Amino acid sequence: MTTDAAPGRVTLADIAAEAGVSLATISKVLNGRSDVAASTRARVEQVLAERGYRRRGGGRSEARAELLELVFHELDPIWSMEVIDGVESVAKQHGLSVVLTVSGTRHSPDPDWVEGVMRRRPVGVVLVFSDLAPEYHEQLNSRAIPFVIVDPAGDPSPDVPSVGSANWSGGLAATRHLIELGHQRIAAITGPADMMCSLARIDGYRSAMNSAGLPIDEEWIRFGDFHVSGGRDRARELLDRDIRPTAIFAGSDMQALGVLEAARERGIRVPEDLSVVGYDDIPLARWLTPKLTTVHQPLRRMGEEAARLAIRLAEEPVEPGAPTPRMDLATSLVVRDSTAAPAG
Repeated sequence: MTTDAAPGRVTLADIAAEAGVSLATISKVLNGRSDVAASTRARVEQVLAERGYRRRGGGRSEARAELLELVFHELDPIWSMEVIDGVESVAKQHGLSVVLTVSGTRHSPDPDWVEGVMRRRPVGVVLVFSDLAPEYHEQLNSRAIPFVIVDPAGDPSPDVPSVGSANWSGGLAATRHLIELGHQRIAAITGPADMMCSLARIDGYRSAMNSAGLPIDEEWIRFGDFHVSGGRDRARELLDRDIRPTAIFAGSDMQALGVLEAARERGIRVPEDLSVVGYDDIPLARWLTPKLTTVHQPLRRMGEEAARLAIRLAEEPVEPGAPTPRMDLATSLVVRDSTAAPAG
């Protein structure tokens, strides 16, 4: 392993001396080897972070695998494929293969994934998570493994490169469409309460309602889980009220499917008796009966842009003090058959 450096650059010998370990131990930590005591690893990681060490040789050197790693906390067979297709198309253009990993919760991958990715040493990592824990951030940076968060679901830290979409304006557009059709009793089913995109979409809903001078019944705002079951269960609650809504804005197309199911159970016709707007514009939305009005979230392009950014950061790391690359892509309303003016 090379340890020489330009004047003023921290070397592995410096790190080893300060941490009180051998160069072999430093090498094991840098390469994600598991045969290092946890306390020793923590001490080395701390010194690496404090000294601002970055492994030399960005780009494709230092036996870097010709891989781009894509990490999800769960694989949705419809939604995830859009992101996967985007990442794979860009990876292919650059002669890279894609490694697909499922790990952790929606907030961050598991610790064992971090050890694994350091052993695999991909060109870059694309993470579909809300954020990345600071210690993982430091570990990847010290190995010069760039990462980018595809962020349809959260609000990552300011120093984390990310590609997201305009959730607030999407919620605003969906609700304004229903208002313009003449609806006043408009309910909303968003995602989990601890996800920033859920709150942003509801904020857009609130802004549209307030701008139109329409009252907001807090009982008509429900938090789901972005899955069919969450949309169905929350819609049942809303549709069983004495005064039910004439329109529902669902914070994902999968939840909109659940709303359609709950309406069918009750003999409620869509859009004659109930208008439904989804969010994401997954391919299935245009094949439903009725075809789903929805907010188009450019999932495939988000995957493409994240992959491009990760590859670019591998070649040209962000200099200290420079702004962190972040991108928010526009959403747009796609009007189909599931919305209409209220009956009567």
